[in-house]
Amino acid sequence: MSIVSGKIGFANPYVLLLLLFIPLGFYLLRRYRRAAMIYPVTRRFANTMRSIRVILWRALPYIWAVGLGLLIIAAARPRAGFTVEKKYTKGIDIVIALDISSSMYAVDFQPKNRIEVAKLEAKNFIKGRPNDRIGLVVFASKAFPQCPLTIDHNILLQLLDKVSVGDIEDGTAIGDAIITAAGRLRNSKAKSKVIILLTDGRNNTGKIDPITAAQAAAALGIKIYTIGMGKRGKVLYPVKDVFGRTRLMPMDIPIDEDALRQIASSANGKYFRATSREKLHKIYQEIDKLEKTKIIVKRFKRYKELFYYPLIAGFILVLAAIVFEYLVVRQIP
Repeated sequence: MSIVSGKIGFANPYVLLLLLFIPLGFYLLRRYRRAAMIYPVTRRFANTMRSIRVILWRALPYIWAVGLGLLIIAAARPRAGFTVEKKYTKGIDIVIALDISSSMYAVDFQPKNRIEVAKLEAKNFIKGRPNDRIGLVVFASKAFPQCPLTIDHNILLQLLDKVSVGDIEDGTAIGDAIITAAGRLRNSKAKSKVIILLTDGRNNTGKIDPITAAQAAAALGIKIYTIGMGKRGKVLYPVKDVFGRTRLMPMDIPIDEDALRQIASSANGKYFRATSREKLHKIYQEIDKLEKTKIIVKRFKRYKELFYYPLIAGFILVLAAIVFEYLVVRQIP
């Protein structure tokens, strides 16, 4: 729930027309008010100090005017109106399955390597979907759930920061990654369930065949978007020489694109190839458009009554005017 705006208004605005009678009253008072004492020469009183009674007598019309004006404003019922929004989301549950095998060290997204770019763009994607539950699975020779489905994206981003190549024994178990991610989504009640699988290699280990895993996920109503990470041909890869120095050497790291296409097709998804950071960013943007979260916004008004402020002030001024007129500055008949 969020408060959109607050404006001052009146429940009975037509009552404010009575304020027009106040200047009319001033006009009539000036025109027809007669002096309390007629005196032929007033020059001798020019330098005479005015008493408090004289000052109050001159101020009385203004005290009456302000007091009555405040009472009229109170009768119009001023109030602060706030437009309150309640948002109901029909969210999407998403699990990001991230490859952290050693090939993700390849430096073909210079100056960063694949894992650094993959994490940065995953973060941007997560930040752009505040209304969805998102989880994280990491995999190499085995797959592990790094973060369960959560709406607390700060925790998710912190856990994603800690992910690094080498956390799991090397290998690429794509089938296990799909099954592990599908397990996070199996009991989800969301209108749409999605796995985003990012890898830069081919399945070479694990207990489950990737296509079989994709078909099992599809049977649970889960879509799979697959992303092949890396440039085609030889890429620079850090290798230590006999002296322990790290050198970048050209190396082939083949991606099984046919398998990734088949995985996506089996689970009603789509395959993408990310050959640059800009391309990966656009891929996440496209997935973002394909999987839109429906947000229903209901607006209603809330009011805070403010009439008692002018009512109290007006009552005090009118009471003071009565006391001054009949007890302090009484006129001689």
